[in-house]
Amino acid sequence: MSLPYHHVNVLTGFKACRVMEDPQTLAKIIKKAERPLFVFGPRCLEIALDGKFAVEYGVEIAKALGAAICATAHTKKKLLALGVVPDSAYDAVEIINHLKDPNWKGVKKQGNHDIVMFLGMRTDFGNQGLSTLKHYATHLKTVTLCPYVYPHASFSLANFRKDEEWKTFLEDLIEDLKKKEE
Repeated sequence: MSLPYHHVNVLTGFKACRVMEDPQTLAKIIKKAERPLFVFGPRCLEIALDGKFAVEYGVEIAKALGAAICATAHTKKKLLALGVVPDSAYDAVEIINHLKDPNWKGVKKQGNHDIVMFLGMRTDFGNQGLSTLKHYATHLKTVTLCPYVYPHASFSLANFRKDEEWKTFLEDLIEDLKKKEE
């Protein structure tokens, strides 16, 4: 069993995350989404895996899915530098509040999102935001792509002890997302 990064969040009620250890399985789940949203948190600008920043992995995932992109904090500038124009720039609390509303039209005004992926959020803030979405946005599935278990997400990556394991998972996920369905 994978324990969450913050041990105070072990008891999550009757609904807890499904820990994803296989990138192929996660890719199949994410590909089913009609209106995916990718939320970039500020830590994705600070974390580098063998010289490639986490934000770059996130951009590849979002592009492979055709997902809407939401920049939080100061991530918009880096996304623009990477040639990606975010569909929205919200404060993290603000995007979580919008996602709670089942009648919200989404960042592209095409309808609410059915799956939201988070990368680079602070763990304490991420846990609280995901708890809010778990309880008040039952229409939504959440995925965390950080190297820690978030018990309030619908799907969370396992605790990766080494950056190489996380890097391999992200690269395999991107490869699986780019594959066409057979």
